[in-house]
Parts: sequence; C-alpha cells; structure tokens
Amino acid sequence: MIVSYTAAQVDAAETAVMAGLPDGELMARAAQAAAAAILRELRQRRGHAAGASVVLLVGTGNNGGDALFAGARLARRGVAVTAVAVGSRVHAAGRAAFEQAGGRLRTIAEGGPGAYTPIEQVADQASRCEVLVDALLGIGARGPLSGHSAALVTTLIVEAGLDAPLRYRRQTRPTVVAIDLPSGIGVDDGSVGGQVLPADITVTFGAYKPAALLPPASGLFGRIELIDLGLGPQLAEAGEPTAQRIQASDALELWPVPRRSDHKYTRGVLGVVAGSETYPGAAVLTTAAAVATGVGMVRYLGPDRAVERVLSRRPEVVPGGGRVGAWALGPGVAAGADDQISRIARALKWAKAERVASVLDAGGFQLLPRAPGRLDPWIILTPHAGELATLLTDRGVDTERAQVERQPVAYAKLAAELVGGTILLKGPATVVAGQDGSLYVEDEGTPWLATAGTGDVLTGLIGALLAGHGDSVAIVPELPAQLAALGAMVHGRAAVKACGADQVTGSIGKPIAALDVIEALPATIAELLRR
Repeated sequence: MIVSYTAAQVDAAETAVMAGLPDGELMARAAQAAAAAILRELRQRRGHAAGASVVLLVGTGNNGGDALFAGARLARRGVAVTAVAVGSRVHAAGRAAFEQAGGRLRTIAEGGPGAYTPIEQVADQASRCEVLVDALLGIGARGPLSGHSAALVTTLIVEAGLDAPLRYRRQTRPTVVAIDLPSGIGVDDGSVGGQVLPADITVTFGAYKPAALLPPASGLFGRIELIDLGLGPQLAEAGEPTAQRIQASDALELWPVPRRSDHKYTRGVLGVVAGSETYPGAAVLTTAAAVATGVGMVRYLGPDRAVERVLSRRPEVVPGGGRVGAWALGPGVAAGADDQISRIARALKWAKAERVASVLDAGGFQLLPRAPGRLDPWIILTPHAGELATLLTDRGVDTERAQVERQPVAYAKLAAELVGGTILLKGPATVVAGQDGSLYVEDEGTPWLATAGTGDVLTGLIGALLAGHGDSVAIVPELPAQLAALGAMVHGRAAVKACGADQVTGSIGKPIAALDVIEALPATIAELLRR
C-alpha cells in the first residue's frame, strides 16, 4: 500500500529526526538524492553528464536550499548549472556551496540575489536546457504561485511547449524535475489553483504527500522517486495516513484465491441485474467481466433479448434468480425499463435486510432514496462526475459536473457523508471514499479506457470481488473501500495490458474496447498473484 501524510505530519517527523542529527544532515541527504536523480536523467538523455545544461528555479525556503546543494554536486561533475532566484533571498548555506562549486546565480527579482536577468531571457535559456528543476515552493507553502514565480512558470510553459498536446511537443524540450512536489499545488488536498510546471520526475522526500495521489495535482507529478529519510518511526506515531493507493502486493492479501476445498458456491455467487431491451450489451459486459474475474457463479436477471446475448457470449452464466452472495446492479438499465428497475429495487431491499454486498452503477442510481436515508457501507456506488453531481443535487447540495471534476476528492467525500455507502468516483484518477474514513486513489489506467462499456466491466469486476469475500464485506469496516480500490486498480492494469502501453519504451498503446479489457483480465490477475 502506498500511503501519504499531510504536510504537518511530515514536518513534525522531519523536526523529530533532525533533533538527533548533525545540523544540515537531512538537507544533505535530500540534495544528494536529487542530484543523483538528475544525473541519471542526463546520462539517459545524452550518455554522460559532463557538459550538460541544468537550470534550477529556486525559491526562498528549504526547498530551494535542497536544489542549490544538489546544483553544487552537479557543478562538481562538470554540469553547467544556472540557478534562478525568484525572490529577495535564497538559502544562505545552499547559495554559498553552489557558487563555490562554480554554479551561476541569477535573479528575476529587482534587488534579489545574483545577477538580474529579465524573465524572457531566463525563460529562453530554461526552455533550451536539458533538465529544468522546480524548487520554487515546498510543503510549507499554501496557495498557487504568485508574483515573479507565476510569471516565470507561465512563460516557461509556453516557451518549452509544455502546454501543448503530446504529439505537438518539441522533442528537445527539457526534462522537468520537481523537488519534493510540483510548486503551486495544494499539498494536502491535491488542488490546482493556478499555473503549475508539469513534472516528468518528482523526487519526493521522506513520505508521499497527499497531492502525489490526489487528483488533479497527482497528474502533474510524473514519475515519483521516493527518498527514504528515516522518518518511518516518527510517521508511525503521526496519526492515520491520508490518501492511499493499492499496489500489486496488496492483491496477494485481498484477492479471493480459491482453496482446494472450494466449490462454485463457496467461491461466491454474483447476481447481476444489468442491461435492458435498449442496452442489452451492458448485460454482456457486466457478466463477462465477472466470469473473467473468477467468481464461482454468475446469475443473470434481465429481459429475454439480453439473456440470449449473455448466453451466446458466456454460456456458463445461469439465467434466473437464486441465492447470491453479492449483487452487481444497474449498468444499461434505462429509464422506462420497469422490470429491471423493479428487480434492482428488490435486490437493494434484500441487500439491506440480509447485509449482502452490492455494487451499483448507472441505472441503479434512480432508485436511491433522496433524503433522509444513508446507504450501508457495503453498498458501493460507481458514479462518474455528472452522476455524482446529480446525487448531491438530489440531496440539496446544488452541484455541477465541472465542480466535481475540479475537486473530485472533496465531492467524493461529501457524497460518502450525504449518500452513504462507499463512493467510487470514476475519472482520470479513480477516487474511493469509504465510510471508515479511508480514501483511496487509483490511476493505473490509460486514457484509452475512456470508451463506452468500460464502466460496465468495472461493475462486474467489483461485483465478483464482493461475491468472493461473501459475508466479510459487511463485517470488516475497511473491506468495502479496499475491494473497490482493488477493482479499480485491476481494471486500469487490464486496460494498459490490452492497449499495449509501456512506460519503459514510451509506447502510448492503441485504441481498445470494453471487450478487450475483459479479455485481458485473467492474465492481469495472474501477474498480480504471482509470488
């Protein structure tokens, strides 16, 4: 599990650790790690570091000090390093070490340290360097960039082509390395209130900060390199972590792997109410995803047209009712599909009375109580931003889709409070807010996943996980959110496998459809469970 801690928790842990270390030791460790990451990037780009050009954007605090000490190490390796100060001062010891090593210090602030240089000239040099280092603000800062910092970053984004779509970006643009986190984001809430320099690599110290996991800021971090500063014992005493992310190692603990003594009923029976005369394909996708995930049995309830489609694709699905251990409800159930709507209503009533875990999507939302009345934690809702806005508006909180898209974490937590249940908010990053106070963010997918029917696949996948865990979902407080997050992670990984994207080679993959994701599920699960 990747866990994150607030700025206050990390600051307290660092203070405690520094009390037992020589003065400046923690900053020296951070600077060494930052320099090593930059050197690796330079060697990858050009084969060697000597003669390369690096520009540091340096703020007034310790974050800028980290960069200056790192710049001194780079200069001693033969790298041409220029530091650009944006304020009236920089870290004094860092400046001394940097200039002694041969680094050049400039400033865009009148009366600031170093030789004054106009923003346009600095931006031109920075856009042509090989590595551009963002060390403007650290975890103690609040709010977006302002003043000289904002002006410089805005100019740089345009000059370096960082605001252009991927296919239009210059091939020679600098690699952006952020020190600890991209400057100008909300450290604890992941908000983005102004211009931010998108990082290719973020070298973060001590622990993940919430913004590294929380959208929309998480999309600006690039590849994250976590540097251990020995804060573990202190963070363990700092309180509960904030946002979390499921990893492959967690799948080994959470996946319902069958035992030799199991049979189809003990492995879990999932009831599916999905599809309609108008959208029979949703029934096919939901049931097929559940089968591919490995549940013991899938029972399907729906109109004859959808039953025929389901059985032609997955003949092992059992049509008709019967006892189930979990429900997958709602995909493709259009307004006016009265029989399906009635089936969902009965299933939800049963789920409440018998404490049966359920995942509810799309057409099922129309059956949720307006207010008062909160759902039990073992009912997982999977809305997209527009659907979540409607759920909140129905409960007296006027909400627009755009608001949810700008602050997905805040609105997912609000929905968990007002609607109840476990909220899985779909989007570029999937946010899961649990009734136990847990918050998970999963973003292992690919933009190719944004296509019709993939939400139906997710519903079937999560339904199969719920069925595999049976009664435990309603008993163990943390389990509903964990399984929802695990389902989102596997869904994203299957999509990446299906489209052929590869971070190592830089391949962005190919277009995929919902059925492609289903076909990739068994191999994806096998890789996760490989010990």
